[in-house]
Amino acid sequence: MVSIADIPENAEKAPTTPLAERVGAPAEVAEPQHPDVVEWRPAVESDIDTMMQMLALTDAQDHPTWATPRSEMEELFEISHMNPQRFTRLGFTAGGELIAMAGLMLHPAQDAHVYAYLGGRVHPAWRRRGIGREMMRWEYETAQVALAETGKTLPGAIFVYAHEPDAGARALGADFGLRQERWFTTMLRDLSQPIPEVACDLPIVPLTSDLFEAARLARNDAFRDHWGSLQTPPERWEHFTGGPTFRGDLSRVVLHGDRIVAFALASVHEEDWALQGYTSAYIELIGVARDYRGRKLAPAVIAAMLRAARDAGLEKANLDVDTESPTGANSLYGNLGFEPTDREVVMVARF
Repeated sequence: MVSIADIPENAEKAPTTPLAERVGAPAEVAEPQHPDVVEWRPAVESDIDTMMQMLALTDAQDHPTWATPRSEMEELFEISHMNPQRFTRLGFTAGGELIAMAGLMLHPAQDAHVYAYLGGRVHPAWRRRGIGREMMRWEYETAQVALAETGKTLPGAIFVYAHEPDAGARALGADFGLRQERWFTTMLRDLSQPIPEVACDLPIVPLTSDLFEAARLARNDAFRDHWGSLQTPPERWEHFTGGPTFRGDLSRVVLHGDRIVAFALASVHEEDWALQGYTSAYIELIGVARDYRGRKLAPAVIAAMLRAARDAGLEKANLDVDTESPTGANSLYGNLGFEPTDREVVMVARF
């Protein structure tokens, strides 16, 4: 599970023309149409239960070891920039069954890049009928219009995630001009195995609420040189740290005075445990301030977080890592006992 707010970015040459002249947005986006779908409409808050029922089916088909958190659907109606009226469409059969969910998000941070993220789902029993292609068409064109409307003269991009074995999703993205740019590997660590003691000359402490803002600033600093990363604004950070799965007691941060200079932030998704066959913690974010790198703070703070998870009685820890991370994260996690399981590809159209 990779958070769309934390996909990282290569340096790009600044364009000189507005995005509106580069994205090729249509004058008008036609609503989705498909013979199997008699109604397309925006999602509303009362749809959450129905959406979660369909997501349970698609999750079991697409990634059987983890489920989409309910909080992710609730955020559609809680975070100001999500705009479900404009950026979501639900597709229903004549019998009233939800079989398609189209959606996109325009990232609120637009001071360096302008990014949109697409994310559609089709009920497993209704796939390979062209519904996904029509949803992608609507999402892609809506994203083009949204990028153009920003009025920015900045690099723009549209992102789509696909699990590596899902050849159909990757082919569909390619048909719309998206290219495979990056792979993220899921890695798993057995907490019953010895966890190394890594010396650190700075205090390592749990993340308490009085440190939340310092952690946001540390995250934004640490990820500035990562592929695709944008600044996380306060509203989104508050939803992350205040969410039902975030665990500040298991998270660990390295302090230098009142500044956080390294962090390993964890969440616990108990609904995944039955699917996985073990209890686990998910490491959402790991980073070190750029002026503190080279001091072995990353292995120290990760090891401290792993010990906290083990001492809480959890059996394993997992994370997702950019395979070309500039910080050498792959080797770091391997040295700490993490082993790769599967991969997700990020497909991108750049403007």
